[in-house]
Amino acid sequence: MKTLKTLMIIGVISLGLFSFTKAMQEEWKVPAKYEKMTNPEEASKENLAIGKSLYAKHCKSCHGKDGLGDGPKADEVDGDLGDFSSEEFQAQSDGALFYKSYIGRDDMPNFEKKMTEEDMWLTVHFMRTMGE
Repeated sequence: MKTLKTLMIIGVISLGLFSFTKAMQEEWKVPAKYEKMTNPEEASKENLAIGKSLYAKHCKSCHGKDGLGDGPKADEVDGDLGDFSSEEFQAQSDGALFYKSYIGRDDMPNFEKKMTEEDMWLTVHFMRTMGE
């Protein structure tokens, strides 16, 4: 009887933790203001090279060289690092990518004090090349 009670308690706790974990993985809502933004920077060869350099400096350690979420620090991150080459990722608006990358949440750091908005837009242009 005692074993049954213990198993029931463990089951209830496990279910509660599972539900809590699922709730924490909610869809990342992007404010309409950002969702509608378009990239103000030109996707020139020079700007793509700058974006690539910024990506290598700020993003590659977690997201990996090709944006597959396999960077050397990826194991330290709890959330899904995504696959930048996927149709789902590439279907997001430029503004959504800017918001998620620049503002961040949870394990995704905020870059407002590390990069200019222009630099982040150039990084967004580079992230777009990963879907080609």
